[in-house]
Amino acid sequence: MKIALKRKLAAGLALSTLALSLAACGEKSADGAEASAAPQQEISVADLEKNAKEEGTVVSVGMPDTWANWKDTWADLQTQYGLTHTDTDMSSAEEIAKFDAEKDKPTADIGDVGIAFGSVAIDKGVTQAYKTSYWDEIPAWAKDQDGHWIVGYQGTIGFLTNKKLVANPPKSWEDLKNGDYKIIVGDVTKAAQAQMAVLAAAIAFGGSETNVEPGIAYFEGLAKEGRLSNAEASLANIEKGEVQVTLLWDFNALNYSDQLGKDQYDVAIPTEGSVVSGYATIINKYAPHPNAAKLAREYILSDEGQINLAKGYARPIRDSVKLPDDVAAKLLPKEAYANVKPVNDYKAWEETAKQIPQLWQERVLVHMN
Repeated sequence: MKIALKRKLAAGLALSTLALSLAACGEKSADGAEASAAPQQEISVADLEKNAKEEGTVVSVGMPDTWANWKDTWADLQTQYGLTHTDTDMSSAEEIAKFDAEKDKPTADIGDVGIAFGSVAIDKGVTQAYKTSYWDEIPAWAKDQDGHWIVGYQGTIGFLTNKKLVANPPKSWEDLKNGDYKIIVGDVTKAAQAQMAVLAAAIAFGGSETNVEPGIAYFEGLAKEGRLSNAEASLANIEKGEVQVTLLWDFNALNYSDQLGKDQYDVAIPTEGSVVSGYATIINKYAPHPNAAKLAREYILSDEGQINLAKGYARPIRDSVKLPDDVAAKLLPKEAYANVKPVNDYKAWEETAKQIPQLWQERVLVHMN
């Protein structure tokens, strides 16, 4: 898998601004019926398969072959159920806007969005619910209570270290603080991944989505020591050897490490704690092939679908899935994630994320120039 992983991160720029602007376009009805209507679970998986085969195709947005190894899932749906597939790559915000704009003449069935956009899609009224037969195995933080969005794979902020430049790769935030090397966080004023790195540090030191002060203070200290780099957290910069340690989603870090050479790069989840998030499927309320879309979600959460995602460095959301040894070797062991925590209130995080750019400029960037 190549750098299609960058697509979602680019889509995350100014995440909270995009989310709020979209949410403002469509509100729930007074009684919330649009967003909280009970999911239609009467159909059996066997009938779902039968109906999907009759529809014959599934059209996705934001789920290209090279992102998280979607290609294997689309190939399996073709082989097992005869579903042809097309995708148009786009950001989370664009996916929701497309569902809404085409409601009278829909073309897309299913999309994959950053978890923060799940509630935005519900507020916009463009989703339909389907819980899947794996519902009980999905953590509460990773699903809408009615099944309007469900996380298929997760990501955690970690460290990618060039071992040729750093003799003792950091395994903790404390290690990172005590080092003498440059660190890249990315553009915290714009990029969702970089803002999540601030939240990860905050969580490690007792903060949360409503209190990022511990994270800001941590990076302020590093900036005062001249430890933070202004360089972009890109594969090209890492490959040049200009970056000692980069803070990234684990799936990006593992992907980059594989491409550049595992012997040279170390990937670690900080032992004190970090933030775990994910990407969720949303099924278009107006989907022209609704059964095929539901079957796609069903398959994504199956053992086979979860293994496909893991081949693309994306950690499955279902802990019970037994990964083949060669696939498990692509990921970090489960023990590495013992202290990671999810965002429990994304509405609160949206509000906090809006404040981070100014805090970063006033407290951190001022020491980097």
